[in-house]
Amino acid sequence: MAASPSSSLLSSRSPINISSLRWKLPVSLSLPRHQCRRTSPVFVVVSSMDAKPTVLVAEKLGQAGLDLLKDFANVDCSYNLSPEELCTKISLCDALIVRSATKVSREVFESSGGRLKVVGRAGVGIDNVDLGAATEHGCLVVNAPTANTVAAAEHGIALLTAMARNVAQADASIKAGKWLRNKYVGVSLVGKTLAVMGFGKVGTEVARRAKGLGMHVIAHDPYAPADRAHAIGVDLVSFDEAISTADFLSLHMPLTPATSKILNDENFSKMKKGVRIVNVARGGVIDEDALVRALDAGIVAQAALDVFTVEPPPQDNKLVQHENVTVTPHLGASTMEAQEGVAIEIAEAVVGALRGELASTAVNAPMVPAEVLTELKPYVTLGEKLGRLAVQLVAGGSGVKSVKVTYTSARAPDDLDTRLLRAMVTKGLIEPISSVFVNLVNADFTAKQRGIRITEERVILDGSPEKPLQSIQVQIANVESRFASAISESGEVSVEGKVKDGIPHLTKVGAFEVDVSLEGNIILCRQVDQPGMIGTVGSILGEENVNVSFMSVGRTAPRKQAIMAIGVDEQPSKSVLKKIGEIPAVEEFVFLDL
Repeated sequence: MAASPSSSLLSSRSPINISSLRWKLPVSLSLPRHQCRRTSPVFVVVSSMDAKPTVLVAEKLGQAGLDLLKDFANVDCSYNLSPEELCTKISLCDALIVRSATKVSREVFESSGGRLKVVGRAGVGIDNVDLGAATEHGCLVVNAPTANTVAAAEHGIALLTAMARNVAQADASIKAGKWLRNKYVGVSLVGKTLAVMGFGKVGTEVARRAKGLGMHVIAHDPYAPADRAHAIGVDLVSFDEAISTADFLSLHMPLTPATSKILNDENFSKMKKGVRIVNVARGGVIDEDALVRALDAGIVAQAALDVFTVEPPPQDNKLVQHENVTVTPHLGASTMEAQEGVAIEIAEAVVGALRGELASTAVNAPMVPAEVLTELKPYVTLGEKLGRLAVQLVAGGSGVKSVKVTYTSARAPDDLDTRLLRAMVTKGLIEPISSVFVNLVNADFTAKQRGIRITEERVILDGSPEKPLQSIQVQIANVESRFASAISESGEVSVEGKVKDGIPHLTKVGAFEVDVSLEGNIILCRQVDQPGMIGTVGSILGEENVNVSFMSVGRTAPRKQAIMAIGVDEQPSKSVLKKIGEIPAVEEFVFLDL
């Protein structure tokens, strides 16, 4: 068999005109629950050749953005529309631009009669747009994620300094006719340790500014490259080290299932007494009731919050009313310059999409041919889950930079389009630790933006090309692993899988052969190969009512080392995992969430 040369798939390439790609069914990469009932051909974007498209701007947008739109389209600025009025107007519009107040519901897409092709969200969050309905109706959704970076960082620093010097409380006191100099003695920032939790764009800018204030800055981000942090004098550390050593915590992490209420009673108890917390990220990353308890107990001395779990928060919210808490009404992006920048960014994205160009800020999936998706569906799932497994096997702080995806197939390269597969591997690598939505439109751009170089290799097999693929292998180079046995002989974190009877299976971890269905979750154990190990581990799981779906053992030689791969339906408790780790013959283990 022969291997085709590896090649970077992130190099610049000619723009693809979306409107020239005719697909019969709008199918989302994430497989939305609602299936489209259309049978006539649907186009991702259609630009009329004899008339300007119409763009409805439903909330205030900066003039610079409006000017860009007017150069290309007819612009209808209609603000404060009721849901009924929006549904009435939308059938006459090719694009819609909103901020956070307008709800773009399924009814809006249904009322458009298929004419609405682009929804632009002037900002980052897309909670007010029904992404599933947008994809089902062939509508691209784009946002403006970069223009407010500096504004959010500046607001974080403003809250940090205002909190440290009790500015808000002193202001309220003096306006109430009091003069309490002794009560509002603050703390200095110089020489204090600031832990930046989430080292993306905003976190990086906060770190730069905090260094200028004389603070010692550390950061935690499981995905940030260490060299990028070191370049500005920041050390990447573990989550526990960050929260236990910091005098100040500044939160800049996305809200994902992994980060929801990550600051809770357990983690507050690990913090240095008197820690101060700033949050300009997402309200849901803090358990607000737990923060009140930590404030009352003196574990947290002060908090400064721009975001809340529910916005606006109730008037009797104990956290908002707490005397040691400074609050602002989600002002992170609220500067004149940021508003103009967002207006320009979203206008450029909407115009580009209407012209049929691929949008780097697309947040929903494009349409793919139904026949291609049907054939590749199990391999699409396999690719995403291998990506998720591989990135979870990387030790925190290593920084993923180089990923190689190898496909074995009997098909000629021209007969196998791997863009969808590569996008799903990228989705698996990035989404578990990011708020970014990765799809066929933005996968390569998202990887490149994060400094990840993805290469592909195709190994051509002899035989019938009936199956599109025999196997997929994902390798991450130049990283440390949480599970040493996942390191291949050539030094990469390596996982490999196949599709068996339509079900994705993990077939290799590092140098060890295994066979476990990629359903539910997986526990990997390296152990001494001896009798009774399967029964011992199975008994521990059974005693805690954890259902085992599959179990497979791969070994180097009899009575030597072996890898046990266990598929479980539920996430075992910490105590169960601890019991498995305490088995004398178990040398290492890891739990992986699929």
